[in-house]
Amino acid sequence: MTHIGVVVNPTAGQGRGRGAGTATVDALRRRGHHVEDLSARDLEGASARARHAAVRGLDALVMVGGDGMVNLGANVVAETDLPLGIVAVGTGNDLARALELPRGDVDASVRAIEHGLAQGPRAIDAVSAGPPLHTARTWYLGTLSCGVDAAVNARANTMRWPRGSGRYVRALIGELRHFAPYGYRVTLDDVVWESAGCVVAVANAPWFGGGVKVAPDARVDDGLLDVVVAGPFTRAGVVRIFPGMYAGRHVRHPAVQVFRSRTALIEPVERLGAFPPDAFADGERLGPAPLLAQVHPGAVQVLA
Repeated sequence: MTHIGVVVNPTAGQGRGRGAGTATVDALRRRGHHVEDLSARDLEGASARARHAAVRGLDALVMVGGDGMVNLGANVVAETDLPLGIVAVGTGNDLARALELPRGDVDASVRAIEHGLAQGPRAIDAVSAGPPLHTARTWYLGTLSCGVDAAVNARANTMRWPRGSGRYVRALIGELRHFAPYGYRVTLDDVVWESAGCVVAVANAPWFGGGVKVAPDARVDDGLLDVVVAGPFTRAGVVRIFPGMYAGRHVRHPAVQVFRSRTALIEPVERLGAFPPDAFADGERLGPAPLLAQVHPGAVQVLA
């Protein structure tokens, strides 16, 4: 009998997570799996319970929620043989989109999990990130952002309306009221980009922010990061370029560059602009620069 740990975010998808979690546990049990509900009152408690269960022995860890829950799961299973299952019922679901997994459909998600258990998981890259002089690291699967996009993310997290990508549009409008370009030095494998700018995104997957295609050519299993940087835009320039980001058209702009690298060191340069906002990874706050991101090929096994 397969032993599956399930962690549910009850607040995901405007409260749909609780019902989706119950449906996921019921569906897996009906199909003959031994299911252990590892959910807790908060994400810290859920992470601790998931880690303890993983040590005791699980055949799979299933996360029910949005990108934040997938991020929690990745931080439990990275560089282990424990596969990760995803039931995507959050607001953005960018990681499920990148992995071509069902979104908002519990039954289809359970079928994908069972297919992965039967046929073997898919190995994807994971990225470690943290202060360059510290050994502690956080894992992410999607995108690290530390420009106006991160400031928008922080503002959007305080909002309850609207749902989905509309929340980020509303947050962008609010953020632009006091926007000024930031100062960066981004050191990659083969190049250093130093400039005032408004966007630095270190992407393992194409989407973030609920469908914003920030790195159109990023792939989760190519062993490389797509590092998107955008030079200093005025407020009006940010407004003009933002709508095209949903389709990835922003990369055609002459002030936008995309580099491919295995590592990315992001440092603030105060003489060039304002101090960058705290970085976010997979929609979760990571902390201030300087930050070092490094890709680890095949570090996470996904049931897909």
